[in-house]
Amino acid sequence: MSRFNARKCALLLGAGLSALTFANAALAQEASTTALDEVVVTAERRSENLQKVPVSVAVVGGDQLRAIQGGGDDIISLSGKVPSFYAETTTGRIFPRFYIRGLGNIDFYLGASQPVSIIQDDVVLEHVVLKSNPVFDVKQVEVLRGPQGSLFGRNTTAGIVKFDTNKPTQTLQGRASASYGTYGTTTFDGGIGGPIVADKLAFRVSALYQHRDDYVDNVYAGASADGTVTPKKNAMGGFDEKDVRLQILATPTDQLTVLASAHARNYEGTSTLFLRQALKKGSNKPTAPRDQVAFDEANNNPQAYDTQGASLNVAYDFGPVTLTSISAYETTAGYSRGDTDGGAAANYPVGGVPNGFGQSMGRVRDLDQLTQEIRLASNGDNRLKWQVGGMYFDSRDTTEFYQRAYFTKTNPNNWVRLHNLNTSWALFGQLSYKVTDALTITAGARETYDAKKTVLAQTANTAAGAVTYNGRRYVRLTDEQPSWDLSALYQVNPDVSVYARVAKGFRGPTIQGRSAVFNADFTTANSETILSYEAGFKSALLDNSLRFNASAFAYEVKDIQLNGNDSNGNGVLFNADKAQAYGMEADAEWRPVSNLLLTAGVSLLHSEIKDKRVYAQVCALNSVVVCTVKNPTIAIVGPFGTSTFAQIDGQPLPNAPKYNFNFTARYDLPVGADGKLFVATDWNVQGYTNFVLYKTDEFYSKNNFEGGLKLGYEGGNGAYEVALFGRNITNEKNLKGVIENYMAAVYNDPRIVGISVSAKLN
Repeated sequence: MSRFNARKCALLLGAGLSALTFANAALAQEASTTALDEVVVTAERRSENLQKVPVSVAVVGGDQLRAIQGGGDDIISLSGKVPSFYAETTTGRIFPRFYIRGLGNIDFYLGASQPVSIIQDDVVLEHVVLKSNPVFDVKQVEVLRGPQGSLFGRNTTAGIVKFDTNKPTQTLQGRASASYGTYGTTTFDGGIGGPIVADKLAFRVSALYQHRDDYVDNVYAGASADGTVTPKKNAMGGFDEKDVRLQILATPTDQLTVLASAHARNYEGTSTLFLRQALKKGSNKPTAPRDQVAFDEANNNPQAYDTQGASLNVAYDFGPVTLTSISAYETTAGYSRGDTDGGAAANYPVGGVPNGFGQSMGRVRDLDQLTQEIRLASNGDNRLKWQVGGMYFDSRDTTEFYQRAYFTKTNPNNWVRLHNLNTSWALFGQLSYKVTDALTITAGARETYDAKKTVLAQTANTAAGAVTYNGRRYVRLTDEQPSWDLSALYQVNPDVSVYARVAKGFRGPTIQGRSAVFNADFTTANSETILSYEAGFKSALLDNSLRFNASAFAYEVKDIQLNGNDSNGNGVLFNADKAQAYGMEADAEWRPVSNLLLTAGVSLLHSEIKDKRVYAQVCALNSVVVCTVKNPTIAIVGPFGTSTFAQIDGQPLPNAPKYNFNFTARYDLPVGADGKLFVATDWNVQGYTNFVLYKTDEFYSKNNFEGGLKLGYEGGNGAYEVALFGRNITNEKNLKGVIENYMAAVYNDPRIVGISVSAKLN
């Protein structure tokens, strides 16, 4: 290991172990006899105790997730609830972007590649729209941090977010939760199932419904730029989410298990609202109201998607080994439209000239994803455990982009249509050997082939109808590389274990086709590779009333894929030489007495882009820099005037919080024989987070925080619950994203308060 990572990793881990020793000594005399429940994970494709897995894993239970999402939140609500995990969006509820340990992708291109993989019920969801599939009737969420190429789906450099839903059972079981709150925010999340034929056939049907009324006024009263906008109260901000899933479990013999699943999604809502000039030069404090915009085009930012999918998971137990096949198909179609300049052009002159008309729309006309995985794994609790397998991935779509942009000085009304194809295959395997009763060594390897192809089927046309595109109309990129990992877990005593892991991963080459909407050539990025080190400990202390896990990590990404702008203002892909990062993460769960549960998590991160040759275009309108750039800059004369570029060497990775702290507490007060009153709260504090590749006085957040509160009664020994709840209870207006050249801001959701009920049937 280099001086960069080895010394930092050792210092952080040493500090964590010292804190563990101190805590154990100081609290031993006050240990509660109330033990925490065991947490079982499938981070290595087999059911294991969280404390025995040599990987940094965080777990969020289904009930915890539903409490967070009771105010209408979607998958983004996980952000900050897990150490080293961050999520955001600037394209509404259909395009989340995920980051683990600072690694992610800020690109909002519909064909963007992300280094974080999303897996639902063992099916990888690769396209950015599929990654927005809602999670409902969920049993557990696992966040696996660091490269995870050996066992799961697609190769990934940052990590995996894995959602496991409640499965069919041989007894009648069900659960449901419902809530109603501010802005008519309504949520129902439920599932019920049981036997069809005793011990042979079972089912479970699950459903999600979410609704919010429009609550944002559009006050623009001038002439509409595209004829679609008139002033309207409560014009946007709402959504309707309708989802259903059916699972059938067949066990015709003791050896054969067949799980068939099908799901459907219907969504209509509002894309992200950009608030023009909400940021003033020299400050990162947002000033615009959250419930009012002045949009002169894009028909009040609508978006809608329909998604369907099905999977078949077949497992046959041969005794010594089990053979598993997972076949899955996903399809989606829809669009998202937005006033991307964030306000009326006439209201924001630049150099005396109205500037704006920034409208865009991305549409997936059709997308089809097919995956097939075969895995053979050893059974039993032998010293040697192994698994081998292969995977095939095929994703193809037809995507259209529309862009109206006055700032190019030609005011084009451009459509482009792209056909995209991504195929991949992989062979993988893992061996785990228990050298002694205390020491286990695990090694995994994977060989992955990845190919991407983009064809420009329709070129961009100017308003006059003249074809001006002279770039490539066909691009194909391929790569084949190995990935591997090696880890060791040592059981110091029954309550404490230590582990270390080193892993190499890679993310395949990427094509950016959206540039063609500005009549600019495609941009591409070569594969990136990562070498990651981590070491940590896992502990269950004080008669198992305290679970405390921590890890320190360091990594280097070579040829890191980044996204910025070119001299014409077009989004571009490029590779920088490398990025380096180090940090630590820790989480604890403590039940000091039987009716009090406390949890806490913290992550610290230092990241840097390392490449003195790479520059990124800065905020500008009509060649006028509108923000305060803190990096060295250069000027380049292009076809639309002079553009300013900033050197990004030494800058942190974008959307990579320097620290994150989350805390929850729940206190129960017994009432009667089978009931209790309770109060629960959760809080998140986020450190300095830069939104762009360069440093400014405007485009970052610092010390953002948000809190939730829940007061209620639980009866029937947990059979039902009635509660009052609040999300973002202090109504913080946190900056979550920006559009640079328009000084536009994206905010978090406002405060939501309401009432919730839930019930369980066992």
